[in-house]
Amino acid sequence: MTQGMYDGYLRRLGFPRPPQPTVDALFALQRAHLERIPYENIDIQLGRPPGIDPELSVRRFAAGRGGYCFHLNGAFALLLEVLGYEVTRHVAGVLGPADRERRDVSGDHLALTVRVGGEEFFVDVGLGDGPHEPLPLRVGTHRQGGFTYGLARLEGEETGWRYLNEKGPCPAVNIRSAPATTGDFEATHQRLSTAQDSGFVRTLALLRRDADGVDTLRGRVLSRIDPVKGTTERILDTPGEFWAVTGGLFERDLDDLTPADRATLWDRVCEAHRTWLAGRPERDGAAAGS
Repeated sequence: MTQGMYDGYLRRLGFPRPPQPTVDALFALQRAHLERIPYENIDIQLGRPPGIDPELSVRRFAAGRGGYCFHLNGAFALLLEVLGYEVTRHVAGVLGPADRERRDVSGDHLALTVRVGGEEFFVDVGLGDGPHEPLPLRVGTHRQGGFTYGLARLEGEETGWRYLNEKGPCPAVNIRSAPATTGDFEATHQRLSTAQDSGFVRTLALLRRDADGVDTLRGRVLSRIDPVKGTTERILDTPGEFWAVTGGLFERDLDDLTPADRATLWDRVCEAHRTWLAGRPERDGAAAGS
């Protein structure tokens, strides 16, 4: 990674100089990453999914873009290694409510563990709605503000860890203990970023985590998840409102998008929104459109 790439990435995180590899710096870096670099799939929606080579992701982040787990955790792992941290990449799998008891590892997520100061941590900037700070890698319940997370051992045919977020849309992540490389995720990335039945292809998603909650934009539905105040949502009704939120709240630089790109994406988002409304119960659909 060239000095310019390295400096640009750190500037976006708000670190003008490389911090020492300490626990405190690790926590600060994760907080900054979640707050300043969005989980987003705009380029996938436009039919030009970026590759997951970590150096490519570093350049994209320095230029104001975001990404999904393979981009976000891949680049963050590289940055942490450059800063002197001991990082291990792991094949993981995200589980929805219906599958939360499964113990296999699907491979649709890249997870990280980091060793520093004689401690080991679960580190993840690629879930979108995950912890704001690293979690000590030990079995038990971990609280951050109004959020509660769990870590348990993954045992059976697969061995490793289970990350638990019972109130999240994906309540569990199974993490294989063995180290992984970027190449282990290439085929899955190709499928997730191009297959017509992939959620990343079907639905625009942007997420941003801060100390108090999670901001989420799925299609035209903007939500704020706050475990203390509750969840609120509203519909973005115009392209101007949509792009103001994308570039403002989610801090996704928009300079790479042409007028044609913006028109195409807005049309896709509106079509997906109509399909979503049609699939909801009549009462819910009416409420969402009000």
